Amino acid sequence: MVNLEWYRTFKAIYKTGTLTGAADSLFISQPGVSLHLSSLEAYVGYKLFDRTGRKMIPTERGKVLFNAVSEPIAKLEDVEKNFQKSTEKLTPTISVGMCFETFQTTLEQYVSTLPFNLIISFGEYPEMLDQLDKGILDLIITPKKGISPNIEHEAFSSEQIILVGGKDVDTESFRETLDTKGIEHAEEWLKQEKWYGTTGDMEHLFQFWIMNFGHKPNFRPNYIVPNLNSIIRCLKGGTGLAVIPNFLCKNEIENGDVKMIWEGEKKLENTLYFGCRKKTNYQSEIDHIKGLFRKVMGKNNHVAHL
Repeated sequence: MVNLEWYRTFKAIYKTGTLTGAADSLFISQPGVSLHLSSLEAYVGYKLFDRTGRKMIPTERGKVLFNAVSEPIAKLEDVEKNFQKSTEKLTPTISVGMCFETFQTTLEQYVSTLPFNLIISFGEYPEMLDQLDKGILDLIITPKKGISPNIEHEAFSSEQIILVGGKDVDTESFRETLDTKGIEHAEEWLKQEKWYGTTGDMEHLFQFWIMNFGHKPNFRPNYIVPNLNSIIRCLKGGTGLAVIPNFLCKNEIENGDVKMIWEGEKKLENTLYFGCRKKTNYQSEIDHIKGLFRKVMGKNNHVAHL
């Protein structure tokens, strides 16, 4: 089935004469416009525009299609505007992408207070950056910056990746091994313990191990659980080790349910960014969510000024 957004994009290209102009009028990225157009051309089975430099010149079939869909699209847009005025004007919907653990630790507690509709999306960071660029997401929380010129990144906090364990882990034994026998023996000590990992990526563990021991870990975690918050709950049982961001277990460490075992010989820190398109219809809603994140995380973490 054809996506009606393809027709809306087709009309915008026809009216503006450029992919950039269409992107600006629709508040989506140029790659998103290109994707819509190529999808529509594949669906109808013929070229709709000839590309001459930066100009998009409609083909004869493109002109026929525009004459066929222009009026129906205009009517649908009028219906949409009237519908929004009567039922949606005060409740716009924005889509936000982040990792599951970040949502649980920060935004989840405020969802019921939001004065607008919200769709939360979980996924890998490269995927979220791509969806932001294409207009599928309106805001993402990410430790990685993309390269799209349509996206701006704002550093707002940082996370330190640390080694934590259950309260029954013999921390003194580890420190004595590290201080008296050195880093290689400390690595062997750690490998003898039970380890937790997640079904997602193991990037935190890999980065921590490479930074401190010079290579990737040559062992597999004993227990694989759904997410990092699951790991924290498991560690409260008293045993086991894991490498996780410090902000996820701050309260558990302060309460003595989980121990901070080691920060590493070299501290591993990630800067956290807000990512959003430079042009958006939802700036006030995005600013509202940014404020909630700063409220939860900003006062406890150093903000990198980049």
